[in-house]
Amino acid sequence: MRRWWQTRSLRTSLTLWYVVAMVIVLGLYATVVFLFVSRNLSEALNDRLRGDFQWAARMAEEQPDGSLTWFQGSTADDDPPWLQVWAPNGTLLFRTDLAAANPVSTSRDLAGRHDGRVVVVRDGATTFRLLSGSSRIAGEPVVIQVARSEALMKREQQGLLLMLILGLPLGVGAAGFGGYSLARYALAPIERMTERARTINAARLSDRLPIGNARDELGRLASVFNQTLERLEASFDQIGRFTADVSHQLRTPLAAIRSVGEVGLREPRDEVRYRAIIGSMLEEVDRLSDFVNRLLALSRAENNRAKPPAERMDLAALAGDVVAHLSVLAEEKRQSLVIQSEGPAEAIGDRTMVRQALINVVDNAIKYTPDGGAIRIRLSASPGCAILDVIDDGPGVEVAFAGNIFERFHSGGRAGAAGGAGLGLSIAKRALEANGGTLTLEAASAAGSTFRITLPEA
Repeated sequence: MRRWWQTRSLRTSLTLWYVVAMVIVLGLYATVVFLFVSRNLSEALNDRLRGDFQWAARMAEEQPDGSLTWFQGSTADDDPPWLQVWAPNGTLLFRTDLAAANPVSTSRDLAGRHDGRVVVVRDGATTFRLLSGSSRIAGEPVVIQVARSEALMKREQQGLLLMLILGLPLGVGAAGFGGYSLARYALAPIERMTERARTINAARLSDRLPIGNARDELGRLASVFNQTLERLEASFDQIGRFTADVSHQLRTPLAAIRSVGEVGLREPRDEVRYRAIIGSMLEEVDRLSDFVNRLLALSRAENNRAKPPAERMDLAALAGDVVAHLSVLAEEKRQSLVIQSEGPAEAIGDRTMVRQALINVVDNAIKYTPDGGAIRIRLSASPGCAILDVIDDGPGVEVAFAGNIFERFHSGGRAGAAGGAGLGLSIAKRALEANGGTLTLEAASAAGSTFRITLPEA
């Protein structure tokens, strides 16, 4: 039983809970109805007793011998009256035939109290309601007793109870059927979403879950799943592009190594030529190693959730270190690499990561700036942050590619490049974000580029 309960469907659970709720509601409703009707029947019986008493007080007839008698025909409701009349001293003056046929053993004692209250009297198998009250007939004080059996009221109560008992299962059954139908209708969108989701795989990530009503809860749930599928599809596409780009980037140095090796093995050579061939192969190996290291750095930057250690950094000194490190590359292209400081700029972060990020940005500027060009590193500060701008006068970034400039293997549509792998800016951006900073392209134009590094101010 417990295992079935644990493996039940949501539709069955909703139906069962609905049936339980309906049993409780209908049970309470039936109880309230029964108590309400029983109370009304009881009050109606008491009202009829009081009506009988008033009738008895008005309808007395005095006989020629001075005795009293009452009409024993039908009253207004065609019921023969149960009536007894007592003298104040306890003498029975009159009783109807019904009272004689159905005597109440305690009627004399109740007549002695004659307080006008309705009393329930059980005499054998019969239950009566009896009212004793004082009155005056022909100027003489008397005690009038009227009574009615509860048998008719009991039969009406039993009939009502039987109807409620028989109607409750019918009502619960109808509620169960209605609850199951309602649950089936309400969960139909989930069934459709389940069937569609079952068909979605890596080859069909473009499929989406059906949305019946985008405003209800199930519609919002389907929308969230569809957004998740969109992100998943984008991730798969990105993985595919990444794999293709990595394959392309790896194929070139590997092909060069293979070609140089094959050429070197075609014919005997002296030691000098073999050294030249091996040196050429090692250059390609170095490029390949640099590419792999950049991939590893990017992966660490993206997957590292821990906050790197923070320290106080003088950005002017950091920029001078980077300029000294890259000045040889700039001199080879006869480029000027200068630092412009608009005031002291200090930041908080991991100096090693920030230094590597700045190296990548400046190295990117050197690659895309033509021979004889100028590259400036401008330092400034604003409330709460320190700023490093790397400005070049290269070909700039086309507007159409500006949004993808920080994606891996993307060159931003710039011509005249030195053939980079397209990973430097991606690594720099993620390294700066890990330190609470940002890397943005300030302007996309054909007259140079400005990359802005923003870091938390010390």
